[in-house]
Amino acid sequence: MNAISRAYRKFTASTAELESQELRDKFSTSDDIQTQLIGQCQPGAQVEVVGSIRSVSIAPSSKSPVLEIELYDGSGAVTVVWMGRRMIPGIVAGRTVKVCGRLTCNADRSVIFNPRYELRPLSR
Repeated sequence: MNAISRAYRKFTASTAELESQELRDKFSTSDDIQTQLIGQCQPGAQVEVVGSIRSVSIAPSSKSPVLEIELYDGSGAVTVVWMGRRMIPGIVAGRTVKVCGRLTCNADRSVIFNPRYELRPLSR
C-alpha cells in the first residue's frame, strides 16, 4: 500500500477500522512465524494466535470454575476458556497473549478450550 492510499484511508476510515488495521499489522508482523490471524483460522484446526485480551469473565461460584477471555487481533476474535480455573496471574484486559490449541466452533462463536498460553511483555 503506497503512502497516498494510506493517507486517504486514514482520512476516510473510522477510528475502529484504523485500530483494527493497526492490530492486524502489529500481530501479523510479530516475531512468531507460526502464528495465524484469528479471522483466517479454520474450525477444528490446531492454531497458534496472538492477540490482545478484550475481556475477562469468571463463571459464578455456584458452577465449576471457568475462566473466559476474548482474544482479539484486528482480524477477528476468539473466546479462550480455561476449565477448572478462576484466575490466572497476568491474564488481564489489555494484555497481549499467545495461545495454542484446537479451534472449536459453537453456533455463535469460536472457542479454544484449555490452551497452552504465553504472556507477552507489557511493552509490546
